[in-house]
Amino acid sequence: MPDATVLSSHVKFVIIGAGVHGLSTAYHLALELQAAGKGSGRDILIIDKSRVAAGASGIACGVVRNNYFQPAMRELMAECVAVWESDPAAYHYHPVGYMQLSPEAMHADVASIAQQQREIGYDSVFIEGAADSSRYMKGIFGDWQAKGITSVLHEKKGGYANNRASMEGLAGKARALGVRIVDGVKVVGFRTGSNSGAVTGVDTTVGPVSCDCIVVGAGPWVPEVWKMLDLPRTIDVRAPDGKLHRDIPTWTYWCLEEGTLGVAPNLGLTNDGKMPPVVHVDTDEPLYSDVTGNLITDEMWGIYYKPDFNFNGIQGGGMPYRIDKPADKVAVDPYGVESKEFVTGPAFREMWCSALAFCQKRYEGKIAQWKQEPSGGIGAFTPDSFPVFDRFRETVYVIADSNHGYKMIGVGKLVAQELMGAPSRLLEPFRMSRFANGKLHPTSHSPFPWS
Repeated sequence: MPDATVLSSHVKFVIIGAGVHGLSTAYHLALELQAAGKGSGRDILIIDKSRVAAGASGIACGVVRNNYFQPAMRELMAECVAVWESDPAAYHYHPVGYMQLSPEAMHADVASIAQQQREIGYDSVFIEGAADSSRYMKGIFGDWQAKGITSVLHEKKGGYANNRASMEGLAGKARALGVRIVDGVKVVGFRTGSNSGAVTGVDTTVGPVSCDCIVVGAGPWVPEVWKMLDLPRTIDVRAPDGKLHRDIPTWTYWCLEEGTLGVAPNLGLTNDGKMPPVVHVDTDEPLYSDVTGNLITDEMWGIYYKPDFNFNGIQGGGMPYRIDKPADKVAVDPYGVESKEFVTGPAFREMWCSALAFCQKRYEGKIAQWKQEPSGGIGAFTPDSFPVFDRFRETVYVIADSNHGYKMIGVGKLVAQELMGAPSRLLEPFRMSRFANGKLHPTSHSPFPWS
């Protein structure tokens, strides 16, 4: 454990968490300070209880997409994709594109996404009708065989990035500007002013640090920090129809299920031998086991997948499931693959491999090559499953991504601008006040809570 000498007694900005939001905020804030002549990266301290990318950012599938039913999310993600594109080498970013394939029940939703992507200048192609959708997909994958697909939204931007490598690249950019990143330091409390509730510093496992501003980018640990800040564990939520729902949990955990089919990544290439877009399939066709032929589900289901040389196979995931416990009863640690409770099991393996075979013939009979290794993690979700970016306790800025995090590398840039006094139009729809005001983000017909 580090000793107290690694910390300053005072610093302008303390950032909690060395994942995508903490690192991105620090890097862009250092640029803003330097450009304004108001300081440098030396005024910024990142503390993490473990290390860079030890949390959700380090186990992320890495998908980068704009495909959101919510207009505010689409605009925000266009900004985030631009940040990924600004330095693909440092961010280990692969701009292969992204595809959303949907059944008729989602047709209108996806058509509205395509229309609004055109309106904001985000390059995509929209294919409608079962026959045309099948023809389009077979032009990419000759063995395409998924049923029940009546639309294809092919985003030409987006793709995926390599999780840990991208975070190390971002950390390197921050350090080059003078930002200090201190590992192995945990926040255990907050200090407040004598005559106000404003937070004036943090107490850590190696001593206190006073500061002018704190940024919380703690990912799945946000509820823990939220509790330390004495913020409400339940809130009243006004629905868009005006009905008030009282005492709704502020945070709910969902378990994310992902894994890797351990075949050569080249098996996933397109007809012309190129890396394909990330493929996301939602359908209401029944899914049968590729092992036994038994019915797995006759309800709407979805998966996403991509060939990935970083994971050394075909990597992806499926629908998450809600953890039926109060947030403060969920054991976040040990996190990710080290957890004994929240990792994928045989049922997910059978479902996901069968879904791959449903989509493409090349994956039939490949379940034996599933990588028998821990995978998955948990995320802290808000009442409407979308992020909160807002100030609390006067000097604390909370980035609570509701598990949209890794792809949202541009949020740190916008937060940095807000910290320098420039309010962001793109972040405004994600304030905490939306719950009281009934300005919730609209929900789609997707089986995923974050679409």
